Amino acid sequence: MSILEGRGSRRRTFARLALAGVSLIACTGAVQAQAPVTKTAQSAFSVPAGSLEAGILKLGQQADLRLLYPSTLTNGKQTRGVSGTIATEAAVASLLDGTGLRYRIVGEKTVQIFDPSDASITTGAVVKDGTTQLEKITATGERTGAEGIVETDGYVAKSARIATKTDTSVMQTPQSMSVISQKQLQDLKPQNLKEALNYTPGARVGQYGAEPRFDAFKVRGIDLTLTGIFRDGLRQIASPNGLFRLEPYGVEAIATLRGPAASIYGASSSGGIVDIVSKRPTSDPLREVEVQYGSYGRVQGAFDVSGPLDDEGTMLYRMTGLARDGRTEIEAVKDDRLFIAPAFTWQPDEGTKFTLLGEYMDSTTGGTWGYLNRYGPDGKSIGAIPTYGGDARFNDFTQKQGRIGYELEHELSDGVTLYHKLRYSDISTRQEWVFAKYPGLTVEDNTGVASDTYLKFDFDTGAAAHQLIAGIDYSYMKYTSKQGSGPDLFTDDFTYVPKLTSTQKQSQSGIGIYLQDQIEYDAWRLTAGLRHDWVDNKYSVDGSRFNRDDSETTARAALGYVLPNGMMPYVSYGTAFVSNPGVIINLGGTNTAAMPTLGKQWEAGVKYEIPGQNATITAAVFNIDQENATVYETSSGLNLLRQLDLRSRGFELEATASLDNGWNFIASYSYNDVEITKLTAETLGNQLNSSPYHMFSLWADYEVQSGPLEGLGVGAGVRYVGSSFGDNVHTPVLNNEARTFVDASARYDLGAANPNFEGVRLQLNATNLFNEVEQLCTTGFCYFDEGRKVVASVRYRF
Repeated sequence: MSILEGRGSRRRTFARLALAGVSLIACTGAVQAQAPVTKTAQSAFSVPAGSLEAGILKLGQQADLRLLYPSTLTNGKQTRGVSGTIATEAAVASLLDGTGLRYRIVGEKTVQIFDPSDASITTGAVVKDGTTQLEKITATGERTGAEGIVETDGYVAKSARIATKTDTSVMQTPQSMSVISQKQLQDLKPQNLKEALNYTPGARVGQYGAEPRFDAFKVRGIDLTLTGIFRDGLRQIASPNGLFRLEPYGVEAIATLRGPAASIYGASSSGGIVDIVSKRPTSDPLREVEVQYGSYGRVQGAFDVSGPLDDEGTMLYRMTGLARDGRTEIEAVKDDRLFIAPAFTWQPDEGTKFTLLGEYMDSTTGGTWGYLNRYGPDGKSIGAIPTYGGDARFNDFTQKQGRIGYELEHELSDGVTLYHKLRYSDISTRQEWVFAKYPGLTVEDNTGVASDTYLKFDFDTGAAAHQLIAGIDYSYMKYTSKQGSGPDLFTDDFTYVPKLTSTQKQSQSGIGIYLQDQIEYDAWRLTAGLRHDWVDNKYSVDGSRFNRDDSETTARAALGYVLPNGMMPYVSYGTAFVSNPGVIINLGGTNTAAMPTLGKQWEAGVKYEIPGQNATITAAVFNIDQENATVYETSSGLNLLRQLDLRSRGFELEATASLDNGWNFIASYSYNDVEITKLTAETLGNQLNSSPYHMFSLWADYEVQSGPLEGLGVGAGVRYVGSSFGDNVHTPVLNNEARTFVDASARYDLGAANPNFEGVRLQLNATNLFNEVEQLCTTGFCYFDEGRKVVASVRYRF
């Protein structure tokens, strides 16, 4: 039995009872309190045509209704939708019109939906208050996520705010996106953001091997490391050597939007954005402790506690923490961290919610990542050798990071809601490094503020239902980076700390205003948005100053049509804008301030929610043209910061499912042709380095439902990464061959065998199970794939 409250899902635990297959949707936490089910009191409704299951959920949220119905009742059924300001009972009748189903009011805010031909479902004893006591029911599933931000059912995404800043059905959002659910995170146990994205279509991870310092990855051939990572809907402030490290244990879900999103988010990558959704307080008590032991001496302990602070449930808390001592496949590279993330929610009434979110992490990894390379007479790499290039005596990369922020949702009036969020962040890093016995040191500090405020208006114009948002956001970042290296080489008995001889500083402030309208007219879904940004950059290197002010307008338009079978074909167009930090270094010693990166994308696709199944299939084709991306280029034999134009074209296919029989699936395929259209003469027309044409992945997981093996879950996955080029001039010796990785998982809930161990789970996860390790070259420098890694965990929930 699943319970959905308001716009999110809150889990309840129920005993297994006799009659299988009845679902309960309790939408009791909607933003606006509604009147009891009545034929007179009217409310505004906007329920799109499509899946009846999704329509029931949407209506329950909007009307604050408890809807009771058998879980099999909606299989394959569609609704014509509900739109306009009408009585609640009329809305229920309109939702069910043409489905052959009936309803009856069984309580003040409770409606039972039933098939009039099935007497066994409609039976029940009437009790004193006039409600109906239903027959015993069975838990058939649960929805998880952050209320109003992202909702999932198993592996399958149901709604997400990432694409539109509104709580919109994923399958009726006319742009390509994927969501990594809490269940997927628990089953696969990723150790960083890159591992979490392993099964996401279009995401290229691992191009630097096991690189532990930064979460570096590309989407649709375009790097998102600095400009595409968001946290809870706000840009994650970053500087060249100061990027937030992600602790997956503190994450509720990860949403990936492919393609430009600048029309509502401002400066962001044309390849898309990845929004990391933090764990938030829950209305039900949650108590969890976990210990892990894994490859390379990894030892980790973690806890997660949450619940209400008062009897009324108006104040909720959550505290998540972790401590780890570990190494990586290179003994000299540490993987240590201390992490704590407090959260607090205050919801004094149904129209107001205020949430505080915080984090502090102290982590240490290796300052040098990579292996010694061999070089030809022209000074260019001709491949790596399996000898670590660093030195354990001077190799700590310590980072202290913190963030504190809040989110406010407040209903100002019927149909008008205020959304406001703000976050302050701070990072301090100290990177010791040695490569080929030559040492260096970088000390960098950055601070930042990000804020976003918008109003959402829900209204109708004739038969068209609108969700209009109008907003303004602001961001500010400043960093100071002090660097030094050499002059002497380390020896077996001689080390020293290099002096800091160079200083880089930058401050960047930006403000943007935006407007977006989502329109539902019959089966049509239209989204159109417009934004203008002003960005001010001040940059200096050892006293030499470079200032730049940028101003840009971005837009997005998308149109979809929901067919009677639940399929939605769509087309979209969007533009992107990023104001770049830094100075472009040219041959001959001339330097110029970096130009802003501009991008535009056309996309066409189709989304299909399989009737009667918790399963979805999506497909998309796209074309991105991007100008003035900042990249490091080595074709001259020197590592120079240059600006790059490219065209990225491709096709993506994704399928996800979480079925009643215990099976869960994730499958994806992507084809990506990333052509350089401007860089250097010798690279023009070439495929961008470390960008495979083909990638494929499949993860399958099975949970035994009954019998002596009940409580056992097993999973296995395969990831295929096609061949690619190791540099932009396509030097043959650096070419990357195609490779295939296999992952696996096994878990067992001991409570299924012995009630005395209720809440105890044993789990084993392995990545690259068969230890597939090959040379891997990116931007003219070569690494090796990360080898086999195994992590065992014991979790106890009580």
